[in-house]
Amino acid sequence: MNSATVRNLLVRGMLAGLAAGLLALAVAYFLGEPQVDAGIAYEDMHRTEHGIEVVSRTMQATTSLATGILIYGVALGGIAALAFCLALGRIGRFGARATAVLLSLGALIAVYVVPFLKYPGNPPAVSDADTIGQRTTLYFLMMVLSVLLAVATVILGKRLAPRLGNWNATIAAGSFFILAVGLAYAFLPAVNEMPKDFPANVVWEFRLAALAIQATLWASFGLIFGHLAERVLEPRAAGTGHRSVTAPSAPASL
Repeated sequence: MNSATVRNLLVRGMLAGLAAGLLALAVAYFLGEPQVDAGIAYEDMHRTEHGIEVVSRTMQATTSLATGILIYGVALGGIAALAFCLALGRIGRFGARATAVLLSLGALIAVYVVPFLKYPGNPPAVSDADTIGQRTTLYFLMMVLSVLLAVATVILGKRLAPRLGNWNATIAAGSFFILAVGLAYAFLPAVNEMPKDFPANVVWEFRLAALAIQATLWASFGLIFGHLAERVLEPRAAGTGHRSVTAPSAPASL
């Protein structure tokens, strides 16, 4: 895979991330923002002092939300495209579309779902503002551990496959990942700062909305980028609607 191909995939990855960000933005606006409003309403009822509103709630829910998600989508798309260039031909005999979808699914689990299950997101007024630094550090530590364990799992599965077969190697590597994540859950400290009278349904729906946003982002990116990558790498197959079964092996220099 030459530099021109990598550059083309990078550009298409960023475009796919932008498109995925637009879809995630719709989910965030219609599912997430009502729960944010409910958290703010609870906070206002229990606040004794009211400060000056620097950014209006309307701007937060529209312009700021769109800017954050779209920039995140573009950055995600660029990084994922580079990861795709490294993964293609190395994780199995998959074509461009299948590789993109598998990569997106793995990234969703490692980058978001695993840290989310240990440190789930909360609406406003749930967490203590004084512990934001500690909570951020713990979340990113969990995310880094999850990504490293996911990479180690793939490497382990590849090395076990010649001796155990693909199925048994996948089961063994997956068991290693689950065990390692469980140990990380056990040793990292828990965070529970939720007020006793905070509405449980608001927290539940906020977390479901957060999960839906990430699932929409990663799933749509995998499908869109897979199509665009196939047109770059397999133009004849993409044009005729026929996909090749195997992917070209990536050179060792990538």
